[in-house]
Amino acid sequence: MNIPFLGHRRGKSGDAALPADPEAIAALLSECELLRSQADRAGVRLDDTPASLEALDQLVPRWRDDPETLPWLGNDAGLYLGTVVVRTVPGATWRIRRDGEPVLLLASGREVEVTTPGHQWATTGLPELSQLYAEIAEP
Repeated sequence: MNIPFLGHRRGKSGDAALPADPEAIAALLSECELLRSQADRAGVRLDDTPASLEALDQLVPRWRDDPETLPWLGNDAGLYLGTVVVRTVPGATWRIRRDGEPVLLLASGREVEVTTPGHQWATTGLPELSQLYAEIAEP
């Protein structure tokens, strides 16, 4: 997922600099409108908690029949995973890479890509979002 309007300013390393308000970026990336809509229709409440990731893992993947929806849902799944991490794992923040891809930056300095696993989850169901969360949240 390339977010071009976030890439106008560059930091010292050449990476896109985050706007002055990281909370605004977190709010923007947490919208995940398509995923939230799909979950709502299935009766799953996405409350930005690890338990909601477990609930997503249990959904019947009806979206796999729609090749136009699949890429968007995959992005949303990855961004939602990142949203849960940013809101529940101390020190985790969003970083926008030079190519416009949002990634997680953990307090340890480790960088975690979430959109690729989000696409894999939307397409195959694996890896499970709750399992990815557990791996990312490990100290």
